[in-house]
Amino acid sequence: MPAHVSTLQLIGMAALTLATVAWAVVVTRLLRRNRREALAWHAARVALPAFPRQLKAAPLRETVELTPAEQDAFAGLVRRLGGRSGRRGH
Repeated sequence: MPAHVSTLQLIGMAALTLATVAWAVVVTRLLRRNRREALAWHAARVALPAFPRQLKAAPLRETVELTPAEQDAFAGLVRRLGGRSGRRGH
């Protein structure tokens, strides 16, 4: 026992150390229990047969062929919206 430390200080330090260890044990057990409950809840949620299976892939991409008149109209619209017409405000 060091000479400059009183008995009361040593008892206080031992009590704080014991409280810290007890707190760490309790927190560890709570976290483990909550993790087990969360895993069990997730497993029960995934196994619900009432919900249909979700598609993993996106739907197929659709394309439409444009007539030459539609292509020209679209090109004119792109030029107008892109600011290539040279006029502002129209």
